[in-house]
Amino acid sequence: MARKISMRQALNEALDQEMARDPTVFVMGEDIVGGMGGDGEKDAWGGVLGVTKGLYSKYGDRLLDTPLSESAYIGAAVGAAACGMRPVAELMFIDFMGVCFDEIFNQAAKFKYMFGGKAETPVVIRTMIGGGFRAAAQHSQVLTPLFTHIPGLKVVVPSNAYDAKGLLIQSIRDNDPVIFCEHKNLYGLEMDVPQESYAIPFGEANVVREGKHVTIVTYGMMVHRAMDAAAQLAKDKVECEVIDLRTLSPIDWDTVLESVENTGRLVCVDEAHPRCSIASDVSAKVSQEAFKALKAGIQMVTSPHTPVPFSPSLEDIYLPSADKIAGAVRKTMAN
Repeated sequence: MARKISMRQALNEALDQEMARDPTVFVMGEDIVGGMGGDGEKDAWGGVLGVTKGLYSKYGDRLLDTPLSESAYIGAAVGAAACGMRPVAELMFIDFMGVCFDEIFNQAAKFKYMFGGKAETPVVIRTMIGGGFRAAAQHSQVLTPLFTHIPGLKVVVPSNAYDAKGLLIQSIRDNDPVIFCEHKNLYGLEMDVPQESYAIPFGEANVVREGKHVTIVTYGMMVHRAMDAAAQLAKDKVECEVIDLRTLSPIDWDTVLESVENTGRLVCVDEAHPRCSIASDVSAKVSQEAFKALKAGIQMVTSPHTPVPFSPSLEDIYLPSADKIAGAVRKTMAN
């Protein structure tokens, strides 16, 4: 039975259902409970934006508040996964990943390859990404390309509540380390989500709007900006096909290439910086595999190659907007 819930509620429900199904699943992170060890209210926080709120009353010590040491508890989660548990570690902001790169890049991602495929590391690291939250340069980045670059890691970026639930359940059941990225401006977005448990396979993009003139490839928050741009352009009889990648590693090349072969034009939209981004990755792949199908040069719409500004007015200009995406579509249509 489907009912309308927010992405925050969908993520909470996914954790709840997987913890009920599998006793090896546990959750750890800073203030994911709140109030532990004190005399006040238990379960006071449920994480920085409340995703785990209410789970402590059901599962008790399977939710662990950790010290303010990301490298320590991410390392503990990786170790627990290597020993047969299925931890879900919440690392508040992707911007803080830098202090635990060794645990993620050099340990968890490589165990399967270094031990002849015999070592599995089923750890999920949930983290927030994205700008527009007035959280400045150290809490607003989209560092998805860094993790997509590393073989052995899977990278997931849902754009809505339905996908968030299904992809998080799939992530918990997967036997490889998963970086699960949640855009902080999407937590309140509501849509119909089935109450029962379901999983969405990795590597299957979603064509969220069909069109015949231009393909727009994007993910996360930018899916909604791309849809706004497509609605604008439809008034001018320009029909855009919008592809939500959903997972960046693995990535669904087949859907992207098939769409470009039909439309002949491509606009890649990425909230990350332009250099070595998902936008540049998709552009390179299409240039290599579908060059003869292109009727015009590929356009990229990204944030600038600078840190996210603190000023609200500058941040609004900094982020890719529907108008910028529509402008890129019109540019490729003019050629």
